[in-house]
Amino acid sequence: MQKRVVVGMSGGVDSAVAACLLKEQGFDVVGLYMSNWKDTEPDGACTGEQDWSDVARVCDHIGIPYYSVDFSAEYMERVFRLFLDEYRKGRTPNPDVLCNREVKFGPFVKFARGLGADCIATGHYCDIAHEGGRNYLLRAADENKDQTYFLNQVTERQLDDVLFPLGGLYKKDVRAYAREHGIPVAEKKDSTGICFIGERRFREFLSRYIPMKEGDIVTADGRVVGRHNGVYYYTIGQRRGLGIGGSADGNGESWFVLDKDVASNRLIVSQGEDAVLFRNALDTEGFNFITRPDGEEFDCEVRIRHRQPLQRARAYIYKDGVRLVFDEKQRAIAPGQYAVCYVGRMCVGGGVIARSYDV
Repeated sequence: MQKRVVVGMSGGVDSAVAACLLKEQGFDVVGLYMSNWKDTEPDGACTGEQDWSDVARVCDHIGIPYYSVDFSAEYMERVFRLFLDEYRKGRTPNPDVLCNREVKFGPFVKFARGLGADCIATGHYCDIAHEGGRNYLLRAADENKDQTYFLNQVTERQLDDVLFPLGGLYKKDVRAYAREHGIPVAEKKDSTGICFIGERRFREFLSRYIPMKEGDIVTADGRVVGRHNGVYYYTIGQRRGLGIGGSADGNGESWFVLDKDVASNRLIVSQGEDAVLFRNALDTEGFNFITRPDGEEFDCEVRIRHRQPLQRARAYIYKDGVRLVFDEKQRAIAPGQYAVCYVGRMCVGGGVIARSYDV
């Protein structure tokens, strides 16, 4: 009998090509669309209806059955609430990472098993190896599109019977394949940003959930240089959108966010690439090992943001997380984001950045 594989369909070209490739390989393919966000506001920007329509068109074209499942309650409880909690702390969270762990490789898999799935597949740009009862998450061939960063919080067991058909392909090849096979979304633009915010202005969206108040923008020595509309809006290292003009004693360089003092409602900035923006060490909390290396310390390569070039570091495992000491100083290490570690092509896991410093 054919193995049944349930493919997570987003309405985009990547999941469409993943489904088509698997059908060509002889699998019994079923498409499953997840609805993770319900927006009832008049200006609701979630593109769910259009995406579902595209899923239907793609699956009809390929000739596979398809279903939709509503995980908005799970998403609200397991992802969005934590997203807001992190912002209230003045940190910069990444909800896509949690969505993979808490929804795509949780309730989604359970629902797919109910459809008779032997395997689960997605259109992620990453690779996987199943060897000797172990699962290893590997970087994709296309480094520019690699998405292992967003999968750093999944467990090894969550990768059981998972397939990533695009692991060995480049984005240009995926587009070309879609055109050659007449897939309806071959030219559809890739989605960017956070699903539940969509095309809306981020500040407008966030203010609906977290009360904002104006405060001072100050230099590290306490000199007031402007006003902000809410410290939660800003990210460490940010230079655009600060609304600070030149000053008589300024040096003419751009202003950068150095830190956020949530308790005092102050945004701390510097004019120019201040040395304090660059640190060579960080501590993580809640580090998740997909594959734990031997010993209590190991050499690795690290990303502290998606698409950042890999950075060499030494990792030290301790009780509450992993400490990373970099060969070269890193710019704008943002608490709340994830530091993700690699040994060769293998993604060994990642953790939330708690603090950065120099050693």
